[in-house]
Amino acid sequence: MTLRELFTSETVELNLQSDTKDDVLKELIGLLGLDEKSEGILFKTLKRRENLGSTGIGKGIAIPHCRSLVVNELRLAYGRKPGGLDFQAIDDAPVHNFFLIVAPPLEVSNQYLPVLGKIAQFAKDPDIPEVLAGIEEPGDFLKLLEERAS
Repeated sequence: MTLRELFTSETVELNLQSDTKDDVLKELIGLLGLDEKSEGILFKTLKRRENLGSTGIGKGIAIPHCRSLVVNELRLAYGRKPGGLDFQAIDDAPVHNFFLIVAPPLEVSNQYLPVLGKIAQFAKDPDIPEVLAGIEEPGDFLKLLEERAS
């Protein structure tokens, strides 16, 4: 399964409005189209994960992730905050690009960790932050994944 197959135009937001870590998490969760109760549960789970250590991996990229019963299959969303915000990233730099990963506790396809690895690998490419900054449409993001992510 490629990263491109896990995203749709509806799960890509190129202009996140939030100015705090919590609000960005809520905005990303909103892209998944869950009901209000599920969104609340997922937010608490992601907050718990972030309290263990920031998922900001550096170079302007964060990969908030968790397992939760509110989804029955692996779900991903991408959000971009053009101005960036403090996400307590490992390099203390502002985060501009957020890749949300949510998987059920028991997942037949067992894609959660491989997908986390694929996103981290994709993000390691030195020019990816700059390329992501230049994207204008969700379709451009999907095309980039098709071309550059396995």
